[in-house]
Amino acid sequence: MFFGLEVSTVLSIGFAIAVIIVILKTARIVPQRSNFVVERLGKYNRTLDSGFHLLIPFIDKVAYQHTLKEEVIDVERQPCVTRDNIQVGINGVLYIQVVDAFKASYGINDYRYAASQLAQTTMRSVIGQTDLDKTFEERSTINEIVVRTLDEAAAPWGIKVLRYEISDIELPASIRDALEQQMRAERERRAAIARSEGERQAMINVSEGQKQEIINLSEAEKQKQINEAEGRAQEIELIAVATAEGLRKIASAIQQPGGQDAVSLRVAEQYVKEFGNLAKATNTMILPAQLADIGGAVAGLTELLKHRPQN
Repeated sequence: MFFGLEVSTVLSIGFAIAVIIVILKTARIVPQRSNFVVERLGKYNRTLDSGFHLLIPFIDKVAYQHTLKEEVIDVERQPCVTRDNIQVGINGVLYIQVVDAFKASYGINDYRYAASQLAQTTMRSVIGQTDLDKTFEERSTINEIVVRTLDEAAAPWGIKVLRYEISDIELPASIRDALEQQMRAERERRAAIARSEGERQAMINVSEGQKQEIINLSEAEKQKQINEAEGRAQEIELIAVATAEGLRKIASAIQQPGGQDAVSLRVAEQYVKEFGNLAKATNTMILPAQLADIGGAVAGLTELLKHRPQN
């Protein structure tokens, strides 16, 4: 009796375990952004997208599981020789994504390893066509070439190469020293050029200042001469106006009663005065040929004034 009970218990437990195994083999839950590749009796059957799925127990099998999220692969350092025969060590980072689970499963055995190796060989090829200086200056161009080459080669594998980034470039010690010396020389050259440009600009500024000063002085001298000329012209004009006005007043006074006698007296006074000055200026005594004709000369001048045209 007890033996029969134990056998039934064992069978029950075995049946329960079998049911659990069948459930596990039948029901599959695929996570978000994942694909499961199902084989039926060893042959590809279908690709399961995210969600709940039922399989045929012991006939269907999930052979491959792929994530569709972007994956990051560290590309190990590899020695590369530049076009100018300088050996450098380059580390890189590769970003890929599975876009076709079927090709990623059956197109290649290990697409991650294959992509990493292909990135290394492609990088060596690209660096071999580039000078050392350009290696630092054109990183983005080199990255684009590697991505384009890898993407074309990886298309049959069902993966998409998104980016490749050079993370580090290691140079030999001798090359580093040479580059540092070159950089110091370049900085010194730029500093010398900057100093010379500053001195040149300073000299230009000084010369421009001197030029402007000369122009200003010449303009000032020109204006001074113009002002002096205008002043002299105004002075001459005023003197002429005053002289004319004085002559008009003298002529008017001569026409007045007694004006002729006053003119005669004034002429006689000037004659005698100038004759006296002449006698003082020299030891030689000069006498007119007709000293008695002084009065006649004054009278003649007076007669000339009488017959002057009237204004």
